[in-house]
Order: sequence, then structure tokens, then C-alpha cells
Amino acid sequence: MADDARARRILDGVRAIPEGFVRTYGDLDPAAPRLVGRVLAGCPADVPWHRVVRADGALTQADRQAALLRADGVPLTAVGRVDLAAARLPLPPGEHLG
Repeated sequence: MADDARARRILDGVRAIPEGFVRTYGDLDPAAPRLVGRVLAGCPADVPWHRVVRADGALTQADRQAALLRADGVPLTAVGRVDLAAARLPLPPGEHLG
């Protein structure tokens, strides 16, 4: 598992994603997107894990995640992926959260 400071940064980054937006695993930690997934797998209930998607907008938790994203107002495509052009929260150039 990630060191505590890195895991906290990831969780804080996820908590900072506003309703209606998403980030990708790589947005949160470009060097270790799989680490983000491991941190989110055991995250506390107050973390909006559903706002983190794959780089192509695909969902990792299918119907459950899609329902939560729709409730947040996140646009999904006809094939059930997030419309990243509309919903991806931009990062300042050269920055990441992890």
C-alpha cells in the first residue's frame, strides 16, 4: 500500500473533485495510476470514488458507478463511458495531484 502521506494526497484529491466532474487515475498520480486504484479500493465512505475513471472514460464499477455519476450530473456516452471532453476537471499545465 502507498505510504500514508501519498494515500492522503490521493484521497484529498478525490474529495476535491466537485459534483458533475471526474478525474482519471492518471490525473491523480501520473506515475502510479494503479496505486490510485488500490487506495480507492479501501477508501472511507466520504470519498467520492465514483468520480475517478479510466483514461478513456471507462468505468471500473459499471452500473453502480454509472448510477452515481448520473446522479452527480456527469454526462455519459451511449456506450456508458464518461464524456471526458465535458466532464474531466482540468489540471493546471504540468501539474498533478499525487
